[in-house]
Amino acid sequence: MTIAAASTKGFARWSALCLGLTLAACASGPPTPEWQMNAHAASQKAQDAYLAGDTRVEQQEWDRAREALARTGRLDLLARLELLRCAGRVASLVFEPCAGFEALRQDAPAAEKAYADYLAGQLALQDMALLPTAQRNAAQAAQTDAVAPLSGIEDPLSRLVAAGVLLKTGRAIPATVSMAVETASAQGWRRPLLAWLGVQAQRALAVGDTEAAASLQRRIAIVERGGKPD
Repeated sequence: MTIAAASTKGFARWSALCLGLTLAACASGPPTPEWQMNAHAASQKAQDAYLAGDTRVEQQEWDRAREALARTGRLDLLARLELLRCAGRVASLVFEPCAGFEALRQDAPAAEKAYADYLAGQLALQDMALLPTAQRNAAQAAQTDAVAPLSGIEDPLSRLVAAGVLLKTGRAIPATVSMAVETASAQGWRRPLLAWLGVQAQRALAVGDTEAAASLQRRIAIVERGGKPD
């Protein structure tokens, strides 16, 4: 259940980006409505642009996705889109209110409200069962173990979201941060990589490991310069 994609690969990737939250029914048979294809393409481009650090393109594509979904009059779909946007921010350690979702909260299904609370680090235990599978497993494991929550999450963005929530709630240990850095690096996601490298550098300084901190700062500089010589 998600916005229909043009191919199996696209469908799988969109499902991952949605973090288990449905945006529209998908079924074989009738042609896919134009709004579904437009919303799918725009939201995917928007998330990619955000993770790459391209704010201008990101904003344009989120606007296109919202416009496509608004054609349906479905407030629940718009609420889910806002959650997708906010999830990318949590993955990049931008901990700010999910204002777009909150404006639609009263019309959002219970599962979406629970996910918004999860992103904010305020999930009630009784609502844990409403989360997407990956985040539910991470939230459950985090009650007793700060390492296990990430080990079973295959999707990179879902893994970074879970890591972001762990950091926000004070449960992130060095292994959490290291896994987040490795995940962002492997995907070439500039924005979350810089954020997590920054956390790693700060923690190295906090324990007096100046050599590691200096190495991390050099790595940060390379990412910030886009590989250009100093």
